[in-house]
Amino acid sequence: MALVKLNNNGVKDATAFGSITGLGNLILIKKQTVSSGVSSVSFVDGASSVVLDNTYKEYIFYFNNIHPASASSFTFNLSADTGSNYNVVKTTTAFQAEHAENDSGAQLEYRSSDDLAQSSNYQLIGDGIGNENDNSLSGYLHLFDPSSTTFVKHFIVTSQQITGGSQHSKNSFVAGYGNTTSAIDAVDFKMSSGNIDAGTISLYGVV
Repeated sequence: MALVKLNNNGVKDATAFGSITGLGNLILIKKQTVSSGVSSVSFVDGASSVVLDNTYKEYIFYFNNIHPASASSFTFNLSADTGSNYNVVKTTTAFQAEHAENDSGAQLEYRSSDDLAQSSNYQLIGDGIGNENDNSLSGYLHLFDPSSTTFVKHFIVTSQQITGGSQHSKNSFVAGYGNTTSAIDAVDFKMSSGNIDAGTISLYGVV
Protein backbone atom coordinates (compact mmCIF):
# COMPACT_ATOMS: atom_id res chain seq x y z
CA MET A 1 0.00 0.00 0.00
CA ALA A 2 1.41 3.39 -0.99
CA LEU A 3 2.03 5.95 1.74
CA VAL A 4 0.99 9.57 1.45
CA LYS A 5 3.16 12.18 3.14
CA LEU A 6 1.26 15.24 4.33
CA ASN A 7 3.08 18.56 4.57
CA ASN A 8 2.24 21.78 6.37
CA ASN A 9 -0.36 22.61 3.73
CA GLY A 10 -2.59 20.00 5.34
CA VAL A 11 -4.80 17.13 4.29
CA LYS A 12 -6.48 19.16 1.55
CA ASP A 13 -3.34 18.81 -0.59
CA ALA A 14 -3.22 15.02 -0.41
CA THR A 15 -4.24 13.25 -3.63
CA ALA A 16 -7.18 11.70 -1.78
CA PHE A 17 -8.13 10.35 1.60
CA GLY A 18 -8.66 7.05 -0.18
CA SER A 19 -5.00 6.92 -1.13
CA ILE A 20 -4.12 6.86 2.57
CA THR A 21 -6.29 3.82 3.18
CA GLY A 22 -5.52 2.12 -0.12
CA LEU A 23 -9.11 2.51 -1.29
CA GLY A 24 -8.52 4.70 -4.34
CA ASN A 25 -9.38 8.26 -5.27
CA LEU A 26 -12.40 10.11 -3.92
CA ILE A 27 -14.81 12.03 -6.12
CA LEU A 28 -16.79 14.73 -4.32
CA ILE A 29 -20.49 14.34 -5.12
CA LYS A 30 -22.24 16.65 -2.68
CA LYS A 31 -21.31 18.79 0.33
CA GLN A 32 -23.97 20.07 2.71
CA THR A 33 -23.16 22.75 5.28
CA VAL A 34 -25.35 23.47 8.31
CA SER A 35 -25.13 27.01 9.64
CA SER A 36 -28.39 27.12 11.61
CA GLY A 37 -30.67 24.57 13.23
CA VAL A 38 -31.95 21.76 10.96
CA SER A 39 -33.71 18.57 12.00
CA SER A 40 -31.78 16.33 9.58
CA VAL A 41 -29.41 16.22 6.61
CA SER A 42 -30.37 13.83 3.81
CA PHE A 43 -28.67 12.57 0.67
CA VAL A 44 -31.17 11.21 -1.87
CA ASP A 45 -30.14 9.71 -5.21
CA GLY A 46 -31.24 11.95 -8.08
CA ALA A 47 -32.04 14.95 -5.86
CA SER A 48 -29.88 18.09 -5.72
CA SER A 49 -27.07 16.52 -7.78
CA VAL A 50 -26.72 13.55 -5.43
CA VAL A 51 -25.51 10.27 -6.93
CA LEU A 52 -26.07 7.15 -4.82
CA ASP A 53 -26.39 4.33 -7.35
CA ASN A 54 -24.21 1.87 -9.27
CA THR A 55 -21.82 4.62 -10.42
CA TYR A 56 -19.54 3.64 -7.52
CA LYS A 57 -19.16 0.42 -5.54
CA GLU A 58 -18.35 2.34 -2.37
CA TYR A 59 -19.46 5.70 -0.99
CA ILE A 60 -18.02 7.66 1.93
CA PHE A 61 -19.80 10.30 3.97
CA TYR A 62 -17.41 12.60 5.87
CA PHE A 63 -18.95 14.57 8.74
CA ASN A 64 -16.94 17.45 10.14
CA ASN A 65 -17.56 19.31 13.42
CA ILE A 66 -21.19 18.27 13.86
CA HIS A 67 -22.54 20.43 16.67
CA PRO A 68 -25.93 19.79 18.30
CA ALA A 69 -28.30 22.54 19.40
CA SER A 70 -28.60 20.65 22.71
CA ALA A 71 -26.53 17.77 24.10
CA SER A 72 -27.53 14.75 22.04
CA SER A 73 -26.34 11.80 19.95
CA PHE A 74 -25.61 11.75 16.21
CA THR A 75 -27.39 9.01 14.21
CA PHE A 76 -28.10 7.78 10.69
CA ASN A 77 -30.52 5.58 8.79
CA LEU A 78 -30.94 4.13 5.30
CA SER A 79 -33.78 4.25 2.79
CA ALA A 80 -34.74 1.94 -0.09
CA ASP A 81 -37.53 4.19 -1.40
CA THR A 82 -35.73 7.47 -2.24
CA GLY A 83 -36.15 8.88 1.24
CA SER A 84 -39.88 8.33 1.72
CA ASN A 85 -39.02 6.12 4.69
CA TYR A 86 -35.75 5.72 6.59
CA ASN A 87 -36.45 2.32 8.09
CA VAL A 88 -34.06 -0.29 6.68
CA VAL A 89 -33.62 -3.17 9.16
CA LYS A 90 -30.04 -3.30 10.47
CA THR A 91 -27.80 -5.46 12.65
CA THR A 92 -24.67 -3.83 14.04
CA THR A 93 -21.79 -4.09 16.49
CA ALA A 94 -20.44 -1.11 18.47
CA PHE A 95 -17.27 -0.32 20.43
CA GLN A 96 -16.14 2.86 22.17
CA ALA A 97 -12.89 4.12 23.69
CA GLU A 98 -12.81 7.18 25.92
CA HIS A 99 -10.52 9.24 28.14
CA ALA A 100 -11.12 12.42 30.15
CA GLU A 101 -9.06 15.62 30.14
CA ASN A 102 -8.35 15.08 33.84
CA ASP A 103 -6.74 11.71 32.97
CA SER A 104 -9.62 9.64 34.38
CA GLY A 105 -12.22 7.28 32.97
CA ALA A 106 -10.00 5.63 30.38
CA GLN A 107 -11.75 2.57 28.96
CA LEU A 108 -12.45 0.49 25.88
CA GLU A 109 -15.79 -1.27 25.89
CA TYR A 110 -18.37 -3.06 23.81
CA ARG A 111 -21.49 -0.88 23.72
CA SER A 112 -24.55 -3.13 23.76
CA SER A 113 -26.68 -0.02 24.27
CA ASP A 114 -25.49 1.34 20.92
CA ASP A 115 -25.85 -1.72 18.69
CA LEU A 116 -28.92 -2.94 16.80
CA ALA A 117 -30.30 -6.44 16.22
CA GLN A 118 -32.72 -6.58 13.30
CA SER A 119 -33.99 -3.10 14.06
CA SER A 120 -35.19 -0.31 11.78
CA ASN A 121 -34.24 2.36 14.33
CA TYR A 122 -31.65 5.01 13.57
CA GLN A 123 -28.13 3.74 14.24
CA LEU A 124 -26.08 5.73 16.74
CA ILE A 125 -22.79 7.18 15.41
CA GLY A 126 -21.64 9.00 18.56
CA ASP A 127 -23.44 9.55 21.86
CA GLY A 128 -23.57 12.37 24.37
CA ILE A 129 -22.14 15.14 22.19
CA GLY A 130 -22.04 18.32 24.23
CA ASN A 131 -23.41 21.63 22.97
CA GLU A 132 -20.71 23.81 24.52
CA ASN A 133 -19.07 26.09 21.96
CA ASP A 134 -16.06 23.85 21.34
CA ASN A 135 -17.90 20.49 21.45
CA SER A 136 -18.44 18.57 18.21
CA LEU A 137 -18.19 15.22 16.43
CA SER A 138 -16.25 14.33 13.26
CA GLY A 139 -15.85 11.06 11.38
CA TYR A 140 -16.97 9.06 8.40
CA LEU A 141 -19.39 6.41 7.17
CA HIS A 142 -18.37 3.88 4.50
CA LEU A 143 -21.33 2.40 2.60
CA PHE A 144 -20.52 -0.53 0.32
CA ASP A 145 -22.31 -1.33 -2.96
CA PRO A 146 -25.63 0.32 -2.05
CA SER A 147 -27.17 -0.39 -5.47
CA SER A 148 -26.73 -4.17 -5.21
CA THR A 149 -29.94 -6.18 -5.54
CA THR A 150 -28.11 -9.40 -4.59
CA PHE A 151 -26.36 -8.71 -1.29
CA VAL A 152 -27.11 -7.02 2.04
CA LYS A 153 -25.60 -3.53 2.49
CA HIS A 154 -22.45 -3.41 4.63
CA PHE A 155 -21.28 -0.24 6.35
CA ILE A 156 -18.51 0.89 8.73
CA VAL A 157 -18.62 4.06 10.84
CA THR A 158 -15.84 5.72 12.83
CA SER A 159 -16.22 8.95 14.80
CA GLN A 160 -14.35 11.10 17.27
CA GLN A 161 -16.05 13.55 19.59
CA ILE A 162 -15.72 15.63 22.73
CA THR A 163 -18.48 15.40 25.28
CA GLY A 164 -19.78 18.22 27.44
CA GLY A 165 -19.38 18.55 31.19
CA SER A 166 -16.49 16.24 32.08
CA GLN A 167 -14.81 16.87 28.69
CA HIS A 168 -14.19 13.33 27.50
CA SER A 169 -12.57 12.35 24.23
CA LYS A 170 -14.60 9.53 22.70
CA ASN A 171 -13.76 7.36 19.70
CA SER A 172 -16.66 5.22 18.48
CA PHE A 173 -16.66 2.36 16.00
CA VAL A 174 -19.79 0.83 14.48
CA ALA A 175 -20.03 -1.85 11.80
CA GLY A 176 -23.00 -3.72 10.43
CA TYR A 177 -25.35 -4.24 7.54
CA GLY A 178 -28.70 -3.20 6.24
CA ASN A 179 -30.60 -6.45 5.91
CA THR A 180 -32.10 -5.84 2.48
CA THR A 181 -31.34 -6.82 -1.09
CA SER A 182 -33.19 -3.76 -2.33
CA ALA A 183 -31.00 -0.91 -3.53
CA ILE A 184 -30.22 1.76 -0.93
CA ASP A 185 -30.83 5.16 -2.54
CA ALA A 186 -30.91 7.61 0.39
CA VAL A 187 -29.12 8.21 3.71
CA ASP A 188 -30.34 10.48 6.51
CA PHE A 189 -28.37 11.98 9.41
CA LYS A 190 -29.93 13.56 12.50
CA MET A 191 -29.54 14.04 16.24
CA SER A 192 -31.39 11.65 18.54
CA SER A 193 -33.17 14.74 19.88
CA GLY A 194 -33.11 18.38 18.87
CA ASN A 195 -31.44 19.94 15.84
CA ILE A 196 -28.03 19.98 14.21
CA ASP A 197 -26.95 23.61 14.40
CA ALA A 198 -23.52 23.49 12.70
CA GLY A 199 -21.23 21.21 10.70
CA THR A 200 -20.66 19.80 7.23
CA ILE A 201 -21.41 16.41 5.69
CA SER A 202 -19.77 15.54 2.37
CA LEU A 203 -20.54 12.57 0.12
CA TYR A 204 -17.76 11.02 -1.98
CA GLY A 205 -17.68 8.19 -4.49
CA VAL A 206 -14.63 5.90 -4.37
CA VAL A 207 -12.97 5.23 -7.73
